[in-house]
Amino acid sequence: MKKKYILSLDGGGVRTIASIIFLQKLESHLKVSLSEKFDFFIGTSAGAISCLGLSVNKMPSTELMNIWSKENLVKIMTNSSWETNLGIMQINPKYTNEGKREVLTEFFSDKKLGDASKPVAVTSYDIEKRLPVLLTSYNDPEVSVVDSGDATSAAPVYYPTAQVGDRFLIDGGIVANHPALHGYVEAKKMYPDNELVVLSIGTGLNKRPLKGEDSKKWGLIGWMMHDLFGLMVESSMDHELAEELIGENYLRINSPLGKVNRRLDDNSDSNIERIINMGESWWDEFGKKTLDLLK
Repeated sequence: MKKKYILSLDGGGVRTIASIIFLQKLESHLKVSLSEKFDFFIGTSAGAISCLGLSVNKMPSTELMNIWSKENLVKIMTNSSWETNLGIMQINPKYTNEGKREVLTEFFSDKKLGDASKPVAVTSYDIEKRLPVLLTSYNDPEVSVVDSGDATSAAPVYYPTAQVGDRFLIDGGIVANHPALHGYVEAKKMYPDNELVVLSIGTGLNKRPLKGEDSKKWGLIGWMMHDLFGLMVESSMDHELAEELIGENYLRINSPLGKVNRRLDDNSDSNIERIINMGESWWDEFGKKTLDLLK
């Protein structure tokens, strides 16, 4: 039975750089482009934008890093009126989406999802219908890549809700920050007679323990100060379910954050260096297993 290869990339803000470092190592060892090797791409938030780069633009992994250059990170994190708000209880999103859309337009211009060379899906969530959404190259070919990238990365608190047609969409991390199972199900429909192989790459796990006794007293502010959004996107059982369902054809690349800042938007030089080091350590730990999986 012929194999089909699925690449799944988590969301995680600037920490997505670790996954790109891993992909660069992988591509250099495969001796073939990732856009050629993989048959289906699925991603959430920042990971989804990288998937769009691979599937729509057929970008080498070395060029993916250009999307997340220091200059572009500054654009992507263009402040709104956050500074005028009352700390954690700010009224507006921390950032506008103007800089983010400018960067997306620079790389994708007026391309649509239907321009993808391989099937691609990005996760999002419809806040009016209260339903998860997959924007895909095969069901939504006329949706622009810029709109798709904006929607999948519209993280509450950080960015405003994105409007795509008549839908109001937010970050797919709300329902599937680790979208490997969604990709597996979609690819199963597309390739029913093939053996599916899934490579899933995370963005680090915040394993800092919280104080259970103190948490009894936390309200909204207390939980927000202790990374409620991070808990929501990192406490998924998708990894365990994928291991059971897909078995030896599934490999998850991830680790605790260590010294990497848990915040999704820390683009300081020191934190970016730690993120890069995390990606390199993943290759040291998982590189051989990944090559065995894909060869």
